[in-house]
Amino acid sequence: QLQLVESGGGLVQPGGSLRLSCAVPGRTLESHTIAWFRRAPGKGRDWVSLISARKDITDSAAYLDSVRGRLTISKDSAKNTVYLQMNSLKPEDTAVYHCAAAPGWVSTIEVMSQEVIGWGLGTQVTVSS
Repeated sequence: QLQLVESGGGLVQPGGSLRLSCAVPGRTLESHTIAWFRRAPGKGRDWVSLISARKDITDSAAYLDSVRGRLTISKDSAKNTVYLQMNSLKPEDTAVYHCAAAPGWVSTIEVMSQEVIGWGLGTQVTVSS
């Protein structure tokens, strides 16, 4: 199974910001789509965002409607890292955030569950006053 490692979580007040990082094995970003999902207590998995692995498409990304405009996904292939910049955080954003990988190009978050081949242990994000 492909091993991914998340970091950057923590405790933040409502309206605050965090940046999560997902470290992936070398060259993974050349041939995989990376996505973020979250799990909150008593709730199922929510796919938050993904970024395409295609080299001929720039800034190809998708977002869950409830986070659009507040969360931004990006990647740095040279550092083998995918980021999730989170701004204007709300208490309902509290969850364990995981990154996950799918082979090739995935264009929508709706199909990630069918294509995912690996994910990390997650990093806790708590939004509270």
